[in-house]
Amino acid sequence: MSYQCQICGKGPVTGNIVSHAHNKSRRRWLPNLQSVRSVSSSGRTERIRVCTRCLRSGAVVKPA
Repeated sequence: MSYQCQICGKGPVTGNIVSHAHNKSRRRWLPNLQSVRSVSSSGRTERIRVCTRCLRSGAVVKPA
């Protein structure tokens, strides 16, 4: 399973670690993914991996 939000598609971003001596090496910033139970469009409860921004914005409908 890829490290990606199943609602908005947010995934890892790449860049450089820059030291004080200005040496550069590659690094990744990972999204803050949480595994939550949500109600699908068909009314079933399923477990999905979503970023915290989608959780906070209300894009995920949680079961009662």
